[in-house]
Amino acid sequence: MAHPLSLRNHKPSATLHVAWDDGAQQALAHALLRGQCQCADCKTIRRNSGEALPVQDDIQLADIRPVGEYGVQLVFSDGHDRGIYPWVFLRSLSS
Repeated sequence: MAHPLSLRNHKPSATLHVAWDDGAQQALAHALLRGQCQCADCKTIRRNSGEALPVQDDIQLADIRPVGEYGVQLVFSDGHDRGIYPWVFLRSLSS
């Protein structure tokens, strides 16, 4: 399993840049990350509605909090901070 070497929040482009230890690079839109939140509430909303979560156009990633070797907790400008993004899940996303 790949692990990130670095995470960089690029606010002007509203993207999270991830450099992986296998040489891969990723640029993930803040809106994509918020829409794919892994908390139980967001997963339930997506499952019950069958649609993507509504996300504000101007959503920003406000903070990145490491969760051991497992992944990161992302905090968004709308105050949402309950989702933990495991490395394997983050790697599976693409903008």
